[in-house]
Amino acid sequence: MSDDLPPMPEDGESVIGLLEVEPSPVEDEYFEFKDGSYFESSSPSPTPSWQPSRTSTLGLGNHRPSYYLLRIQKYTSYAFTVFSTLHIANTSLIPLLTRSVSESNRYLLLTRPFYQSALTEPLLVAIPLLAHVSSGIALRFYRRHQALRRYGAESHQDRRKIPWPPFSGTSLLGYALLPFAGFHIWTTRILPLYMHGDSSMIGLGYISHGFALHPAVSFAGFAALVSAGVWHTTWGWARWLGLAPTQTTETGSQRSITKKRRWYNINGVAALVTGLWLAGSLGIIGRGGKTDGWIGREFDDLYKVVSLIGKLNKLYV
Repeated sequence: MSDDLPPMPEDGESVIGLLEVEPSPVEDEYFEFKDGSYFESSSPSPTPSWQPSRTSTLGLGNHRPSYYLLRIQKYTSYAFTVFSTLHIANTSLIPLLTRSVSESNRYLLLTRPFYQSALTEPLLVAIPLLAHVSSGIALRFYRRHQALRRYGAESHQDRRKIPWPPFSGTSLLGYALLPFAGFHIWTTRILPLYMHGDSSMIGLGYISHGFALHPAVSFAGFAALVSAGVWHTTWGWARWLGLAPTQTTETGSQRSITKKRRWYNINGVAALVTGLWLAGSLGIIGRGGKTDGWIGREFDDLYKVVSLIGKLNKLYV
């Protein structure tokens, strides 16, 4: 009698042969009802064939705000990629090839007009940076608003019970990158313009001069800046390309294997780019030493303004 019993299902299968898969969270957008009601209509009215499809006032289509905010983040990352490619070439690859700060500085001056001119710098850095950060913050508040609307939170007490949307690892890296990137922009672009009215003398020699004056804070700060920036960019591009671990379409045991493989591949690429960038910036530029002459004295005046560096340096030395 026992021989006639059906075989027991293997792990991950049910009695009727269906696979048990992991739930895939919705990361991009929350559901939004277009008619303004709380519940979704069970029988939507079809649009007559003679009636044209509706578009927005600007002709961009009848999409939700999250649709445009996500695309702002995506397309602004293209500009960052162009800028980062030029920047890693000037601050890492060329110094590794020339093994000299002064020789590498010549190539930096040649390529600077392509991404630091009055036209290209706002297009590749300033405008994309502001749009990328502001759209990310706006998207978070929009998702919070959708969650409150979905659960019918009316009072302040109700809103406190509903948690905010969780941060992804990529978002946390982006927010962690902001203070380091802001400080770097301030010391290399804003401060020279404010003190001297010009930043044409700011190059790799200025960076190596800062490393010589304040080595501990400079090495730690640049390592954190490059690491957070590269990991944020790498994971962001993996998501845009549909290669993030949570975006795998496999089921069963193959899904877990694919997720692990993607996780290791993404972090491996990020570690490789980070190591390459730090090898040139810290290994060559960071050990270039001080700049002599009147230019060196100008650099000293600039770094004296940044008194916080000296105070932090005493804590680590």
